[in-house]
Amino acid sequence: MSEQTKIMTDLNDRSREVFRRVVEGYLETGDPVGSRTLTRMMSEKLSAATIRNVMNDLEYMGLLDSPHVSAGRIPTQQGLRMFVDGFMEVGQLGADDRAALDATMGSSDPNVGSLMDRVGSALSGITHGASLVLTPKHEAPIKHIEFVALGAERALVVLVFADGQVENRVFQPPPGQTPSSMREAANFINALAEGRTLSELREVISREIGARRAELDTLAADMVEQGLAEWEDKGTAYERLIVRGRSNLLAEPQDLERIRDLFDELERKRDIAEFLNLTQDGDGVRIFIGSENKLFSLSGSSLVVSPYMNADRKIIGAIGVIGPTRLNYGRIVPIVDYTAQLVGRMLSGQGKG
Repeated sequence: MSEQTKIMTDLNDRSREVFRRVVEGYLETGDPVGSRTLTRMMSEKLSAATIRNVMNDLEYMGLLDSPHVSAGRIPTQQGLRMFVDGFMEVGQLGADDRAALDATMGSSDPNVGSLMDRVGSALSGITHGASLVLTPKHEAPIKHIEFVALGAERALVVLVFADGQVENRVFQPPPGQTPSSMREAANFINALAEGRTLSELREVISREIGARRAELDTLAADMVEQGLAEWEDKGTAYERLIVRGRSNLLAEPQDLERIRDLFDELERKRDIAEFLNLTQDGDGVRIFIGSENKLFSLSGSSLVVSPYMNADRKIIGAIGVIGPTRLNYGRIVPIVDYTAQLVGRMLSGQGKG
């Protein structure tokens, strides 16, 4: 049982209603909700003192917070997460919102970039938040890949596709990469890339890693059986092979050298797989609140995001809204969901539903 589920189970009906009304009041006004306000809202007649006791219990559980000594309560990030997962009622998409979104699809401009600009502008206007639009991933076969270091923690991947299109994507490379290691990674990928899409290329490299891992395990097992080596931290990211009795290996040092080469190659391929994971990413439908999203952890913003699919039901991009943690989630969720479905249908040539 998760911690959130346990907390939900521990709440009685009175605590649930107090919690729900505090969160709903905060999301509507952005202000703390006090006990006197709740006495006029509760389904059963309760004194302000009784409600304060319930609010104190909810604060102790980490669901509410009091920004000032004598003020009302606001939900914590944990409280907002529990409200979204267990209490939130998702409303119906309003007719005005639907009409505004449908209007973005009425242009005769067939350019996908123009479509995404219109969608982003419409989302921002309707929700009064910042829109997030991830455009469709290009799935044509790759002709050439190149990595360019932009700094200590940023790099650019240049993707040249067989149909002539070129994409540039900025990403955070695995730690410890140098310009020379990036060139080596690009050379290795280009040797495998011809005629393959990014998705297919990732699968090929994953199989390569598996094959080399199996070969390494076989060699290491032989050495362990002979009492010449042992695994330390086996199965973890930090595992290493400790070789004992080096003098016994002098006659046949090739096994030790081969294992060292395999380790080097395995680590390099893991880095390469990580490059591809970072440059082609696609999450499902989610609501990120505050620090749940590293990108917005400092600003305390929230993100409501939904993928959109092509005619083959394959995720090719995402639509989202960024705003303060007191977003009207019940209204934003159907707006984002409808927009994602609308974009998916338009890109698949099916028009409005």
